[in-house]
Amino acid sequence: MHNATGAAPPRLFGIAATDAPVVAVLRRGPSEWSNLGRWDLRTMSYEPGAWMRGTLYPQRCDLSPDGKYFCYFALKPRTSWPAGMTYVAVSRLPWLHAIVAWATPGTWSRGMHFTTDRHQRPETPDVGSAEGLLFGICESGAESFAVERRRGWSESPDTPKRAPDDTWDEGRGDRVVMIKADPTGSAALLRVKGHQAAFRSGQDSLSKAMYSLETARSSQVLDGVQWAEWSNDGRLLVATNDGRLQIRVGRDVRWELDVSGHTPTPMPAPDVAHQW
Repeated sequence: MHNATGAAPPRLFGIAATDAPVVAVLRRGPSEWSNLGRWDLRTMSYEPGAWMRGTLYPQRCDLSPDGKYFCYFALKPRTSWPAGMTYVAVSRLPWLHAIVAWATPGTWSRGMHFTTDRHQRPETPDVGSAEGLLFGICESGAESFAVERRRGWSESPDTPKRAPDDTWDEGRGDRVVMIKADPTGSAALLRVKGHQAAFRSGQDSLSKAMYSLETARSSQVLDGVQWAEWSNDGRLLVATNDGRLQIRVGRDVRWELDVSGHTPTPMPAPDVAHQW
């Protein structure tokens, strides 16, 4: 599959804020490039942010509850700074300027995530200070669908249990099925099956992430969808395989933006991105 320019479509994954109508959109592509964007569900707008010649690992990232701060795990081979080439950092969405950062022992690290206990902190950071952050941060454990679990998704009843010796939660492979009910209380249920359902997390092709929407009357496979999530007000948020962001209500697309044609435009982060 290619877009009108002949380029392969980007891989997209969203991380929704739990207390705000904001989604961090992670992008992989073109090759060797990663991008971060801010999707505002209240104003129905999208702000493309930082480009990085390196790798972001979606399932090892997080967005603060208020949608202001992005915690990410990155591999950036072409860098020389105290945190090294594999690191966890916190930035202001949609930028990747590290206000604070911690070195990691390599790509086996599972990243970090925000907590409501603002006093919870990892060891002393290698870059900057986390004192101005209004949320806590802790190291993440090894589990499949880490981002979804922190946002109310749960394993389906027919998902096999994780074995006690399955250290990295990889033994179940794509047999893990995650479900999440419409937060407004309707009978709709969103379901996903796939290996992590995120690019750069063991997924070899977009077809491995299969989303479906179930209601009291029917079950519909969401064809051509590489990521989906409920908004807090019950709208269906979607990233399509060909690089479009959509807001759906039922089967109707109420808003759409094609980001497939966006190309790397690295630029310095604005001054506001350098401070809490």
